[in-house]
Amino acid sequence: MRIQFVEIANFRKLLSVRVDLAKETTLLVGANNSGKTSAMLAMRHFLFDQGAFCINDFTLCHWETINEIGTSWQLLPENGGVQPTDSSEWTSVLPTLDLWFNIEEGEIHYVSKLIPTLDWEGGLLGVRLRLEPKNIEELYKDYLVSVGEAAAIQTLVPQEEGKPTKTIKLWPENMLDFVQRRLKRHFSVHAYLLDPTKIQDVLKGQARLQALSENAQPLEDDPLSGLIRIHEINAQRGFGQVTENTEQSDAPANRSDRRLSDQLRRYYVRHLDPFDKPVQEDLEALQAIESAEGAFDKRLEASFLKAFAEVQGIGYPGVTDPKLKVSTRLRPIDGLDHDSAVTYEIDVVMGSTKTPVLRLPEGYNGLGYQNLVSMIFALMSFRDAWMRVGKAGKTKPGTADDRPIEPLHLVLVEEPEAHLHAQVQQVFIKKAYEILTDMEELRANPQLSTQLMVSTHSSHVAHETAFSCLRYFRRLPAGMASNVPVSSVLNLSQVFGGNDETERFTTRYLRANHCDLFFADAAILVEGPAERMLVPHFIRENFKFLNQCYVTLLEIGGSHAHRLQPLIEHLGLLTLVITDLDAGSGGSAAQPTRGSAQTSSNPTLKQWIPQLELVDALLAANDDAKIDRQDQLAAVRVAYQCAIQFALEPTKAEEALPSTFEDALVFENVQFFSGLDGTGLVKKFSDALQNKKTAIDIGKALFDALKNGKKAEFALDVIDAKEFATLKTPAYIAEGLAWLEDQLRKKQAEIIPTANSTGGPNA
Repeated sequence: MRIQFVEIANFRKLLSVRVDLAKETTLLVGANNSGKTSAMLAMRHFLFDQGAFCINDFTLCHWETINEIGTSWQLLPENGGVQPTDSSEWTSVLPTLDLWFNIEEGEIHYVSKLIPTLDWEGGLLGVRLRLEPKNIEELYKDYLVSVGEAAAIQTLVPQEEGKPTKTIKLWPENMLDFVQRRLKRHFSVHAYLLDPTKIQDVLKGQARLQALSENAQPLEDDPLSGLIRIHEINAQRGFGQVTENTEQSDAPANRSDRRLSDQLRRYYVRHLDPFDKPVQEDLEALQAIESAEGAFDKRLEASFLKAFAEVQGIGYPGVTDPKLKVSTRLRPIDGLDHDSAVTYEIDVVMGSTKTPVLRLPEGYNGLGYQNLVSMIFALMSFRDAWMRVGKAGKTKPGTADDRPIEPLHLVLVEEPEAHLHAQVQQVFIKKAYEILTDMEELRANPQLSTQLMVSTHSSHVAHETAFSCLRYFRRLPAGMASNVPVSSVLNLSQVFGGNDETERFTTRYLRANHCDLFFADAAILVEGPAERMLVPHFIRENFKFLNQCYVTLLEIGGSHAHRLQPLIEHLGLLTLVITDLDAGSGGSAAQPTRGSAQTSSNPTLKQWIPQLELVDALLAANDDAKIDRQDQLAAVRVAYQCAIQFALEPTKAEEALPSTFEDALVFENVQFFSGLDGTGLVKKFSDALQNKKTAIDIGKALFDALKNGKKAEFALDVIDAKEFATLKTPAYIAEGLAWLEDQLRKKQAEIIPTANSTGGPNA
């Protein structure tokens, strides 16, 4: 059994989304403010922290509706209306979590209370958890009484004759204000059974939750009790804290146990303490402790004999006073209750013998590895708590651990990179699931399942996870799916449509380059190393706003850029592709010329954008032909070399047709390259500008030089030049960067709320 998917509605930025859960590890990725945290909070609030709900958890677009409900209630007595008897008018705004379980043969006994009808024969089963009014009539009465009391107080506000009516802000100003203070009194989470035959497909990243029947009644008992065990590593409160849906908590509510010694102490108490329900194996240890106590007591009594005699000299203890006695109570757990309870052993070379002789407390180890060890140990503790390892399996009747082991273990990890540096982030995500399932009992019993859900902003974490496990959260601006910014969720297992070759290349490429494609606001794909080194300089010098944006740059080449098309289009990522014209004739590269039926050898131009092959057509293409727009937010633009006006002398301008980034850079920077000293391509380009007289001749010389030139070395020579700061951006790149900057300005205006807008923490 496992969770197939969850559907979240009306919770913060998640107006209506579906998150498919992988069989093992599911990774939530996306740019900042895209809804990943909202998804993790929804799981936490609904599944084990239901007292944490607040008014800001309602999606912003519903706030007006909530106030309209309050206004209509206030008018009911005046209009002779009947007070509400159900919460149907609240249904469309209530935060909701639908859990859909995939039930295998032989697992029906676990979910007997979730089966909707006798006709169900296996497969998916669903349960809805919804935050809703406990008693609509009491909510109605309390609201009207509160509004009436506020109105009565308003009548007492002193007024001045002939001047506008004075009022003061009193609670509640509206229904939203009322619910903000009275949420816990009047709202709670109720559970309902769902119908597997009414599941609807996701439409453009938005889920369509099924409507409950009019006579649907909430379940009396917790439908998840005995079915699922939940643990969490929370990014904000410290990874050592354990939060779970059981009566017996593993840690104090507001404690952040970052030290490994704290975790070891808690683990010892829960699973190993020989004083707690001792078994045969504990007797030897208990006897040793008792002997040690006796010997230590005798030593203490002798040591304190003189001190106690001195105390008796002041008249205490008297005849009737209790006598002083010192004794010890040794508990092994005390050995973990100090700063050096956990130490790291340091190897020291002494002569020819390598002998560990030095130890340092745990706080002296590198923070990244210290946190990694602590997080791994936390996962081990989660696993052992679920499986009732050691003393946890010998509990009092009626306690949480006395129940049968739940068939499903769900572990939530929020932004592990908050605790780990780059290298150990990769180690963690590769080992996390393995640690959670590293137990013989789990391998022998496939009906016991573990699922791990991780949210992250780290490319190091994302690159160690298969595409099939990634869930991409995409920001949607106001006006796309709602009148406020919301999110959609995309299942990246569906990106390549069965094209294994494209998926294999993309996976290997992204892992080799460690780009931030899944977290950036936009992407720039460039042709080669020269562009990769110089385009960031062009952005810093000429595009200040673009330089402030979160843009990832990938070097992929014109012959491979189109392979990223399925991924980029699926992500809906704003993208600029800077590539080369690559003119050719008869199957060979050639210097571009008009009217000679030349074709481009660049697959990006031929297969992606603008899907043109003839060089003449590419040179004539307008801006619209170079843009592929999918929706209001997503667009891809290509930038390649086009005709420019070139002049060695001001009065002799003529057309030049570059074919690559390097010759376009030279044509745009004649003065820069004419006097540039260097070797390789730099020298050949300088010689061409000094010895050739026409654009065609110079173009031919540049073309010949590039056949065997080292482009990366050329870029380094340019960067090293004294006049590097004066370098002009080639026109085709400048046009592309200007377009990207303009698109990001619009995107920012659509997503970032204005200073006067009503907002809440819908991150």
